[in-house]
Amino acid sequence: MDFYDAIKKRHSIRKYKPDVVSDEILNRVLDAAHLAPSGKNGQPWRFIVVRNSELKQKLVKPCRDQVYIAEAPVVIVGVANEDESYQKQGCYMKSWAIDLAIAFDHLILAATVEGLGTCWIGAFDEKEVKKTLNIPDHLRVVCLTTLGYADGEPKPKPRKTLGEIVFYDQAPKN
Repeated sequence: MDFYDAIKKRHSIRKYKPDVVSDEILNRVLDAAHLAPSGKNGQPWRFIVVRNSELKQKLVKPCRDQVYIAEAPVVIVGVANEDESYQKQGCYMKSWAIDLAIAFDHLILAATVEGLGTCWIGAFDEKEVKKTLNIPDHLRVVCLTTLGYADGEPKPKPRKTLGEIVFYDQAPKN
């Protein structure tokens, strides 16, 4: 699949077939994430792969009762170590959340190329996710994604035009 086709084909999937995702495919998807760029090449990310049905079920509540989390064959939790990130992004912040978001985007696009569906999960209670998965205090939960074979085709979502989001040589007025 061409890169641009993967971008166009990627949609948030909330209904999955029970089919197992092979270790070979999962490792290719994770390798795509691990190859992502990061500030000063700090690679502050860690990926927790959850396949255990009981643990996936326990993640539903801290993820605002999104039940499809328990139904997906795999859930990947992206966590970051602040101390391993670039400390002066934009001269005012640490890069850990951005670095992990880039890696997760690589992961999600690679999953699309592999014929898998994903759904980026940003609605979660960090303390409860950490408690559920025994994540140490020094790691920050940035995002989660479900991963598996889509059960059905999602409807495309409307997008703003390029003219609404791209500005040349000056900032937008609004």
